[in-house]
Amino acid sequence: MKLAYDQAIKSESNGEVPVGAIYLHDNQIIAESGNVTISNHDPSGHAEIMVLRKASEIRKNHRIGGTLVVTLEPCVMCMGAMIQARIETLIFGAFDPRSGAAGSAFDLSNSPKLNHKINVIGGVMENECKDLIQGFFQSKR
Repeated sequence: MKLAYDQAIKSESNGEVPVGAIYLHDNQIIAESGNVTISNHDPSGHAEIMVLRKASEIRKNHRIGGTLVVTLEPCVMCMGAMIQARIETLIFGAFDPRSGAAGSAFDLSNSPKLNHKINVIGGVMENECKDLIQGFFQSKR
């Protein structure tokens, strides 16, 4: 989580919402990124999506499995992409009660209507991740 947190800090320094993610396969870091929605003018530029794109390209497969570590509970878009990528485990920091799709507002990780389940571990470095994102939005108000 510390490495994902470092990516979130980098995102914040670039004027982005501070969310960071890393992708691991066989305990090796394959890809890492932070949010780039603002700088890339891309609503899909979430850290998770960027990491999945990089990892899929590196692994030469759209079904990459593995573990995704992210500082904020993923949204519906990101969970959908993780399901398509067949991510096996999701580890996240701060819960997102408004739009989190790994159990807070929605639970796409374990939906009986979907063809893939994701093992979810939430609340890792929760306070640090929560303070980072809350501090970012407070500074904007």
